[in-house]
Amino acid sequence: MSDSASLRDITDFAQALALEAGELIRRERDNNTLRTDYKQQTELVTHADLMADEFITGAIRKRFPEHRILSEESMPDLSQAEELETPLWIVDPIDGTVNYAYGHPQVAVSIAYAEKGRVQAGVVHAPFPGETFRATKGEGATLNGKPIKHSGATVPRDSLFATGFPYTKDNLEPLVKRLDAMIHNCRDLRRIGSAALDICWVACGRLDIYYENVSPWDFAAARLIALEAGATAGHFGDVPAGYPADLYGRDILISAPAIWEPVRQILRSASGYD
Repeated sequence: MSDSASLRDITDFAQALALEAGELIRRERDNNTLRTDYKQQTELVTHADLMADEFITGAIRKRFPEHRILSEESMPDLSQAEELETPLWIVDPIDGTVNYAYGHPQVAVSIAYAEKGRVQAGVVHAPFPGETFRATKGEGATLNGKPIKHSGATVPRDSLFATGFPYTKDNLEPLVKRLDAMIHNCRDLRRIGSAALDICWVACGRLDIYYENVSPWDFAAARLIALEAGATAGHFGDVPAGYPADLYGRDILISAPAIWEPVRQILRSASGYD
């Protein structure tokens, strides 16, 4: 299933799922039926997360029963990313759950499709502003059907960056060092609360830089969208041998092309990697 027509069909299917899941989570919040809980004692999860996850994964299983699924809520086994022979769907039913629970609009449904560890199709749908980012490998990226492109930023000093922080607070020192270095070398920080939207905003020029440590479901779809919008994506740390770079979320860095290497050096130095 690697010819362009089939991949376009897959992207269409992912977009249809994302739009319907987005309507579900919007309806749940608008109807004041929001119920929350915690996983691993620290990470917020809502009933809508689980409902959207069940809807998306159920639809994928029905249409592609032979495919595997890596989903934040129901199937978060990261070893799935290392088994490359069977097509893999990477799903985050609500990226930005804390935003969702607090009534903020920066919330997204993220769905990616990968073959042999390489992401081939991705959709990120933000239901509250009504924005749908999508990309099929080799065909460019769009926002609500219109082509998008990175900002074209040329120097870090004039660049706006985004990042995030983990729910567990026991190892923040390296992150604070990176933040300190970036604040001193860039224009300013934006803390949006959804990695998928952070990256899509780099793709469409609302941001110039994004870096963080995240899981595949947070970034897989958005990373392809950014690449197809002409941004540069990689890592400021090392990727383990044999692990697909498309799905490795530690030390991820995505930016306008001209500033990627200078920012990489800032982050490597702040991390003590050099």
